[in-house]
This record gives sequence, structure tokens and C-alpha cells, in this order.
Amino acid sequence: MSSSKIPPLTYKVVAECSVSKARAGLMTLRHSEVRTPVFMPVGTQGTLKGVLPDQLIELDCQIVLGNTYHLGLRPGIETLKLAGGLHNFMGWPRAILTDSGGFQMVSLLQLAEIDERGVNFRSPFDNSECMLTPEHSMQIQNAIGADIMMQLDDVVKTTTTGPRVEEAMERTIRWVDRCIEAHARDDDQSLFPIVQGGLDVPLRERCVSALMERQVRGFAVGGLSGGESKHDFWRMVHVCTDRLPRGKPRYLMGVGFAADLVVCVALGIDMFDCVFPTRTARFGCALVDSGQINLKQQKYKHDMQPIDEACECSTCKRYTRSYLHHIAASETVSSSLLSVHNVAYQLRLMRSMREAIQRDEFPQFVRDFMARHFGRDPIPSWIREALAAVKIELPPDAAQEQTASS
Repeated sequence: MSSSKIPPLTYKVVAECSVSKARAGLMTLRHSEVRTPVFMPVGTQGTLKGVLPDQLIELDCQIVLGNTYHLGLRPGIETLKLAGGLHNFMGWPRAILTDSGGFQMVSLLQLAEIDERGVNFRSPFDNSECMLTPEHSMQIQNAIGADIMMQLDDVVKTTTTGPRVEEAMERTIRWVDRCIEAHARDDDQSLFPIVQGGLDVPLRERCVSALMERQVRGFAVGGLSGGESKHDFWRMVHVCTDRLPRGKPRYLMGVGFAADLVVCVALGIDMFDCVFPTRTARFGCALVDSGQINLKQQKYKHDMQPIDEACECSTCKRYTRSYLHHIAASETVSSSLLSVHNVAYQLRLMRSMREAIQRDEFPQFVRDFMARHFGRDPIPSWIREALAAVKIELPPDAAQEQTASS
């Protein structure tokens, strides 16, 4: 069978938690196989800040994310076409997912005007105008050549209420049809629609139902992790995964804190992305199971341990906390070394969850992780509620035990 006859994305659930909605899967794309649940490091401009493609391969990273809005501005469609796509341009042989540019409606709102045609941006680089329509978003993403690409959606802040939320959800549904129509490389690239609806359960349910009528290979859940309460956050994820089809991958956009990843895997999400691991590295912070440690603090001056004894990344194999403290505030290489570790931490966390699901020991993994992550601090009530909704009960905190016994 010729490669053109093989779907550009296939997904198979290989194991499911017998208690929660967590599942492990295998997603086969043109450039690589991706084992889920998976965390996708973010390379906005076609590069992870401070991390080389070879280093990502050494960490067994299978897929990275690029930003359509930024890549469409620089280097632009013509350069990407001349290079033969982003894979060649950035020297990355494995899978790429691109967002649609829609998120910039929120992050660059002062530079954008939104109507039914699309989003009219004013470039932050030279003040020129750019109209990003569903058709133009597809044109840029087809030139990028990403294995998975997102529809252009109408994004509003998660704290927005009133008729604008429903307007954005309905427009997102209309725009996905324009994206499907404009998509010129369906044999090579897969288009995911994005579930919108803010914090309104009926709107989320309506959006999921409408998007499931389209012939697509996976789904994204958008419009969350933008300032809403965690109690609202987990409930919207739960609502969406309850209704999205079992046999297709589910991508939760913009989520990357470790505890959030564990909870959302329990809720049935397969794919995640976030700038957090590399961004926090630039502030001298390293990720560990208990959260993060700020290596600029004086207490690490004479600490000759690696960041994490259990980590096998090149940073932990070679450098001590003391050395990283020494360079953290003054040398740019420190952000590179910490980014390698932080990405390695995220990938190792996802691998550990996959393995626990395959052994059908995921609930115990969750309990052990939360104990390490929060230590003596109380576990937030939203985490307890979210996990209880999928039948994972956490042991009581010391404060809860004291209250119960009194």
C-alpha cells in the first residue's frame, strides 16, 4: 500500500484504567509514532528556547508544537515552502503540531479585531496589518507541513460571560467548516477542531456534538487554563471527555503544571502542551515532583546533589545544584541546562503515567504522586473533587484526619 493511502493519523487505545477515564494510546503520524498520554514542548518560532533538536531526540521527545501566527509572520509562507516545510527548516525529523493562531485573539487582543471573516492583527514587529482567516490559517499550516494542525477558532478569555461566549462557540463551529474546505493536504496532515463554550456546560456539550458530526481524526479542548478557577477548569474538561469519542485523541490546549497533567489524564485527556517548562527554566527554576526549586536561592550554593537523583537527563548526570546556582542569575547557558531538565521531567512524568495505566495501577500512581507533590501541605479541594469524580479517592490530609477525630 502506498503511503498516500495510509491515513496521516491513526490512533489506538492500548490500555485503559479500570477505575478512572485514563487511557494509554498509540498515535501513528507521518513523521513518528506518539505514545499517549503525551506532553508536547512548545517551539513557538520553530525552536524550543535553549534546546536543540538532537537534545529533544535524546530525551525521546516524539512531538513538538509550533505557532502558526508567529511562523506566518516570520519566516512566512514563501520561506517555509522553499525550505520544504518546518520539519526541514528546523531540522526536526519527528512529529509537529501547530496551533491555529486563534489564541493570539486573547494574548494580543489589543492588536486584533475580530469579525466573521477572521481576525485582523496588527503585527507587533512592524505594525503592519494581517488578516488571519480560517482559509489563511490553513494556508500557513499547509506550508508548515505539521502532522496535526488546529482549526482557527474564536477564542475569548475564560472569565468572559454573557452572549459573547455563545457567539464565539457558534463561530468556531462555522469556522471549522471553512477550515475543512480550505485544507489542501488532508492526505498528509490532520485537522483537529477545537471545543469552545467557556465555562458553560450546555455550550460545551453543544459544541462537542456539532464537532463530532465533522469527519476529523481528533479533537482539541480549548479556551481553558486562562484564569478561571480550578473548580471550573476540571469540570469543563470532565464534561468534554465524557462526550468526545473513545477512538480519537483528545488534546487539552495550554496545560502543563504537573498536578494538572495528572488530574487531566485521569479525566481522559491524551495530549498536552505548555510553555511552562522552558519559561520557568529561564527564571532559574527546575521541576521536581514536589513542584519546582528556585536555584537562584542561596541555600543551593553548597548543594552538591543533582537537581533530581532519579532523573537521567544530561543536566542531572553532569551538573550539581551548586553549579546551576552559580550560573543561574548570570549565564544564559543556565536556561538551556534547566530547560533540558524540565522537558525531561515532563516527558518522564507522562511515561510514568502511561506505564501505570498499562499495568492498571494508575489510581495508586496518582495517590503516590500527590503525596510527593504536596508533602505535608493540604491537597487542594479541586484536585480531590476532580479525582473523586473518576473514582480515585485520596487519603485524608493530616488536618482532615485531626478534624475527623475531634
